Amino acid sequence: MTETTAFPPPEDPEGTEQPTADIVPFPLKKKTDPADPATPTGVVKPGEWEAELPDTDDPEADGLSEGAPVDPPREVYPPSVAEWMEAKDKARLPVLPDWVKLPDQRTAVRKWAVRHYSAVVGYHAVRLPLVYTPKICMYSPRGAWRWSTAIGRWVFDSEGKGLRLGSVANEDAAEYLKLSRQRNDRVRLRGIVATIAGFVGLAAALTLYVMAPSWLLMLAMATLTTTLGVVGAPADRPLIDMAKVTFRKRKLSSDIVIRAHEAAGLTTKDQTIAFPRPIGRDGDGWRVIVDLPYGKTFEDAMKAHARLASGMDIAPTQLFLDKDETSGRRVSYWIADRDPLAVPSGKSPLLGATRVDFWKPFPWGVDERGNPVMATMLWLSLLVGAVPRQGKTFSARTIALAAALDPYVRLYVFDGKASPDWRTFAKVAHRIGFGIVPKNGADPVQHLLTSLRELKADVEDRYHRLSELPLHVCPEGKLTPEISRDKKLNMPLTLFVVDEVQEYLTHPEHGKEILSLMVYLARVAPAVGVSVMTATQKPDDKACPSELRDQHQARFALRVGAYQVSDTILGAGSYSEGLDASKLLKSHKGVGLLKGMSDDSGIVRTYLADGRDADRILTRAAALREAEGTLSGDAVGEVPAAETSATILDDVAAVLGKGEAKVWSETVVDRLADLRPDVYGPWAELEPKPKAEALTAALKPHGIGTMQISRRIDGEQVNKRGIKRDDIATAITQRNRKRDAG
Repeated sequence: MTETTAFPPPEDPEGTEQPTADIVPFPLKKKTDPADPATPTGVVKPGEWEAELPDTDDPEADGLSEGAPVDPPREVYPPSVAEWMEAKDKARLPVLPDWVKLPDQRTAVRKWAVRHYSAVVGYHAVRLPLVYTPKICMYSPRGAWRWSTAIGRWVFDSEGKGLRLGSVANEDAAEYLKLSRQRNDRVRLRGIVATIAGFVGLAAALTLYVMAPSWLLMLAMATLTTTLGVVGAPADRPLIDMAKVTFRKRKLSSDIVIRAHEAAGLTTKDQTIAFPRPIGRDGDGWRVIVDLPYGKTFEDAMKAHARLASGMDIAPTQLFLDKDETSGRRVSYWIADRDPLAVPSGKSPLLGATRVDFWKPFPWGVDERGNPVMATMLWLSLLVGAVPRQGKTFSARTIALAAALDPYVRLYVFDGKASPDWRTFAKVAHRIGFGIVPKNGADPVQHLLTSLRELKADVEDRYHRLSELPLHVCPEGKLTPEISRDKKLNMPLTLFVVDEVQEYLTHPEHGKEILSLMVYLARVAPAVGVSVMTATQKPDDKACPSELRDQHQARFALRVGAYQVSDTILGAGSYSEGLDASKLLKSHKGVGLLKGMSDDSGIVRTYLADGRDADRILTRAAALREAEGTLSGDAVGEVPAAETSATILDDVAAVLGKGEAKVWSETVVDRLADLRPDVYGPWAELEPKPKAEALTAALKPHGIGTMQISRRIDGEQVNKRGIKRDDIATAITQRNRKRDAG
């Protein structure tokens, strides 16, 4: 088991430059825990990203050792009772919230509090002498006038004037005399109180002026002036500015929720909705769980998403729907105080990771509530689609960066638009190419075709070799972490990335063959550890045919132009499920809908790793691979095998001496370099082992393998990998037969 470093939880992105992560929330099918519908299943909390269960067959893994006391066996309950108790356990709400119980969340809250309140204090400290003091001085005379006027109205009982005038108008003498006597008594008493208070106040002011120190006198004057300024401030112009934006937020009541369902047509004359739980706060919003009338389903609520939002008097971007598996008519709503996806997701945790285990889920982004979303590329291929400038490349690149930090993952990276976004992957990529135009004598399209052929041959070879491995090494004929990290077996996890794939698929000369090879890899390769990730801004049938799109098990759609295009990326029928990426706005960058990577569909605000961040990560990844001895291919200047495949058989046959039945690979490479220095010269400059591996990779597409060849040199037996003349002759014969038949 290789050492892995847990990712730190993402920090608050305030103050960092990153693309805006806005999104129109959708009524998504998302499983919820019956005890806590706010927490989607499959969401991994911070601090649990590297959690791993011990091997139950190993007593030491369970904390047991020989001679240690063993706990008495627990009582085993019947299945029905156990299920009942498990359901009751899940129904209990947590005593303390996660941010109190989890150390990393407590740390995050503490950092946020320090950052927030220090910003608030600094905001007001800057404005105190420049804004607030002039306002106080300007409003204080008005405040003094309001204060003195209010005292005068109180002393002379102005509040009863209307009653007295009313009695005069009604010619009610008795009532008027009664009110007049009452006023006289009040004015007499209040006049005495006001006079005494005036003398006391004047005496206190004179005493303070004569005896108090200057600092106390200034403090008293500032307090009085501030009080008068607050009293004199206009109602529409507050004295103190707000240090943060106050979003529209109101208390949500059951009446509002019922009104929304009535407006959306989700109630009937005989039945309305029911509330199995009270409405309560849930993070930065409200959690509402309702039971729809009998016959109404979650799908009905999804279709009425916009009408529900209107009935609650909120924007559609604030309403999220979660499905409850316990009942077809139960729906869980999360009503955010503001658009939660308008908040950037922050920097990628990969910046703080020393290495990644690509066999385990890695952080890709956060959902609408800020919960981490973990991605995995095992056993699947991924299609990423969006219109230009929506963060498509950055979203795909984050996955490739995670693969780069696992030194045992082989990377193939090709970018059809030749942008700078993928250039730094040259430090670690086994094969890499940019654009479709030949440059400096290199044809990137031919290089891609060569790499696809090489990878197809490798996939076919993996299937054969996995089926031939002994059961104790490969229990079920499938790739395992141990096999993928065994350099002798040479079957590492592989990630094949093609950005702007439509540029290669529409190539006039090689487009059809590239399409055929990519369809094969997307369909067959993931089962042996070779994952395919393609990204495109034109997911139509002409630029990216359905025969390739349909081979991708996972789909990620950022903003597109129409719901038909969204269905093209996410798969037919996604729109009827409430998944529509066309509802995203132009400013919603780096946010999209993920489908097929897990059982649930969800919103992902992908983390940001800009160009400088990517360079830092890839520099660390290159050093890690160099230390592990896993740098290969273009990263170390190795010539792709298939670039010489057209003549490799003839060239090897030409350098084999008469009577040589078996020859070491190193010897063959040296002879090839003498025969054609311009082609094979770089091979000869490699170390002995990479030199032999270059020849092995070049011959693999022709079905030629290597074997151990022993020779006695200076009295010592030396074993090295080599080839057989008969294998070369057989391969040439088969090639010629195919050529003649064609």
